[in-house]
Amino acid sequence: MPCDFEELRHVPLFDLLDDDELRVLAAHVDLRRFAPRQRIFKATDPANHAYIVMEGRVRLTAIDDDQQEVVVDEPAHGEFFGLASMLEQSPRYTTATALDDEVVCVEIDRYDLLELVTRRPSAAMDMLSAQARQFHTVQKLVQSRVSRNPNELIDERTTVGERIADGVARFGGSWSFIISFAVILVSYTTINVLLKGRAWDPYPFILLNLFLSMLAAVQAPVIMMSQNRQDVKDRLRSELDFEVNRRAESEIQSLSHRLSLVMDKMCDMEEMLRDRSQA
Repeated sequence: MPCDFEELRHVPLFDLLDDDELRVLAAHVDLRRFAPRQRIFKATDPANHAYIVMEGRVRLTAIDDDQQEVVVDEPAHGEFFGLASMLEQSPRYTTATALDDEVVCVEIDRYDLLELVTRRPSAAMDMLSAQARQFHTVQKLVQSRVSRNPNELIDERTTVGERIADGVARFGGSWSFIISFAVILVSYTTINVLLKGRAWDPYPFILLNLFLSMLAAVQAPVIMMSQNRQDVKDRLRSELDFEVNRRAESEIQSLSHRLSLVMDKMCDMEEMLRDRSQA
């Protein structure tokens, strides 16, 4: 339906246009009204128009590789959507759905946009800002939904000292350490027993006890440091598991909501068919 230029005054993008410019723009654009949950356009549709939200809210969604619906953006009053596909003349990448009881949008095409930018060059910056906001939203969405390997995240945060502590703890709890340490102890004590009076550490091997005490004093805090690192690893893994569980819960709730909507529609159709059959 034709758009009244007075309605365009409430759009921040057009607030610097005078009455004549608003009349010219209103003569080119159309005003579209959408019912609740009505689909404005769907993914893969040809992008002939972009939209500016006048009233209500719109939800832009996309389907990822796991066939899950992802909310990309929810433009509100005065914000663009569907602009990038229209400028690129490529199929839609997202599906737009009306959220509120009534959603009113200005439908604008490339020529209308050219007319707007010609009369108000600063409008181009506003449209670029809207696209940048959606781009950043998509970036955050990708970062949050990417399957992260906890081991890779832990390795990225590990310092040189922590790597050394992990290596010492790993070697200290291995059969290689036990066997090599036993060989050293047996060799040390055997040599000192055989040397008798010429031994540098005769029985009861006081120097050996000093070395063992020093080794235990150093090894204990290193092992505790490695144990603390293991606690951090376990906490990070539990946080990632919680994110996965929360995402799964959200998807289940979304599916349940959709099933409820489908059941409501089926009940409405059943009532309509029953009324027709009785008539």
